[in-house]
Amino acid sequence: MAARPLVSVFSLTGEKAGETTLPEVMTAPMRPDIVQFVHTNMAKNNRQAYAVSPWAGKNVSAHSWGTGRAVARIPRVGGGGTSRSGQGAFGNMCRGGRMFAPTKTWRKWHRKINGTQRRYAVASALAASAVPALVMARGHKVDDVPEIPLVLDNTLESAKKTSAAKDILAAVGALADVEKAADSKKIRAGKGKARNRRYTLRRGPLVIYKSNDGVEQAFRNLPGVELCCVDRLNLLQLAPGGHMGRFCIWSQAALDALNTIYGKEGKSIPEDLMANADLARIINSDEIQSVLNPAKRANKKFLRKKNPLTSIKALAKLDPYAAAARESEQRAEAARKDQKAALLKKKRDVSKSKKQYKAQGKAFYEQVSQQGDVCADGF
Repeated sequence: MAARPLVSVFSLTGEKAGETTLPEVMTAPMRPDIVQFVHTNMAKNNRQAYAVSPWAGKNVSAHSWGTGRAVARIPRVGGGGTSRSGQGAFGNMCRGGRMFAPTKTWRKWHRKINGTQRRYAVASALAASAVPALVMARGHKVDDVPEIPLVLDNTLESAKKTSAAKDILAAVGALADVEKAADSKKIRAGKGKARNRRYTLRRGPLVIYKSNDGVEQAFRNLPGVELCCVDRLNLLQLAPGGHMGRFCIWSQAALDALNTIYGKEGKSIPEDLMANADLARIINSDEIQSVLNPAKRANKKFLRKKNPLTSIKALAKLDPYAAAARESEQRAEAARKDQKAALLKKKRDVSKSKKQYKAQGKAFYEQVSQQGDVCADGF
């Protein structure tokens, strides 16, 4: 395996104090689908059971009137002398009735999660916390942070005052992320504000330590800041909301402890499905191209299939005798058409010659057909 890169170790004043090797788990494959799945199921495991009272909407004596009274068969309150008598009861459509499918405490509240998936998700979240682009994409203000992942020397674990913790964060450029979280504090929308969760705010940096020599007391009161021991890494803190890229501040001892928690001595580190995910580079490599068939540059053009019922050439390929018969039939049809045209022309010429003297005949007939007055000449 190639040598892992070195990570700078900073003092509490923000100066570089040394270097350490990046843990192997930080090179694990990042699988947002597994992180999202495991986070969704883990978040269900701290729920408390709730249910409505079994007697809610049932604390009344009611029975159905049955059929034959032209009313619905819903149970009705008995008695008289009050508007409540005769009203529908018990049903979810009735005023004062129970809800539909009353909730029960024996619902399946918790989820079992495969241990390998859980370990894979934590490893992916740790690897994502070492990528500055993912940390910034998650919304953390890390513009002034000198390096991601941010590693401080072990004196971080001895800080006991919140004022000292603020000075440490300011020295390494991480105070802007805490102020961002503090400025986002708002009153929760909904009934949660009356149920001991009145305020909401964004997540700030996650401080990860090896041993608690006062670091918990120093950082726990800063808004948005969370703390976690490296032996108890929690996906709900490493990837809040199922989104990888939490801004983590490590002590050097905590970062070095990852080499024993994960690896040959501890939990197995998931491996990539592909050593090189650049498919274009793989396909275009000399090793792959040398065993592939040459590219077919020009597609072969196929002639359009002709119908032998309408094309004599296509018919001649199938049955030359039928094609010859059809050709002779077409020649005979053309000859008949020419003969018919000549006959029609002859008849039209005869008719035209007859019509030539028709007008003179009509005029002569009208002239000789006139009857004059018999007394015109004195007869």
